[in-house]
Amino acid sequence: MADGLRDILDAAARDVFPPADGGTTVVRQHSPRDAGIIAFTAHSVVFTDEDPDWVRGTLRGIECDALAATMNARFLAAFMERTGRTTDTIDVLLVGSALAGEPPLPLRPVEDPGHPRVVGSRRRRDDVRVWTAQGGLLVLGRGVAGRLEVAVEVAPEARHRGLGRALVSAARRLSGGEPVWAQVSAGNARSLRAFQAAGYRPVASEALFLAR
Repeated sequence: MADGLRDILDAAARDVFPPADGGTTVVRQHSPRDAGIIAFTAHSVVFTDEDPDWVRGTLRGIECDALAATMNARFLAAFMERTGRTTDTIDVLLVGSALAGEPPLPLRPVEDPGHPRVVGSRRRRDDVRVWTAQGGLLVLGRGVAGRLEVAVEVAPEARHRGLGRALVSAARRLSGGEPVWAQVSAGNARSLRAFQAAGYRPVASEALFLAR
């Protein structure tokens, strides 16, 4: 497969996935910031500037189901040691197609560089935009391979009222016609349910490696 990472992601947003052949595709990083692994059904994509022969050789040395090798703890640890990068968690990667019309709740554009969610987004994304709603925060920015990524924050007192679902639904209406991507920790069942209720589809698992 000769496609670059953005090509692979654009295809996945259209439900066109790499072949489920148990293989691993290695592509160059789209930017120096982002390296990582995306595991689709029975096919993984490793995006790194490291030698592809190192990636494949290391995977062959891991004693586990070949379909799970790229997300095996031993490979993740080897990737960190090789690159000097760090990773936080393996996320569920979801995508929602663009929607027409106005957001389902009032939103106010803001500049709030001090908010932890905004600070984290600006460390991981470019062209970050921020909106607030009553009890919530919505962030859109360009992350892995320039894809449009969403992050939301709901205040404790505003939870269990559908605000998270409304915020991530609003992101699909603010995207300018392109898909919106989300990375959600696999253990964050509440957030996963909100994204799926808003029409986002799980497409892969993802581990990102960031410079220390």
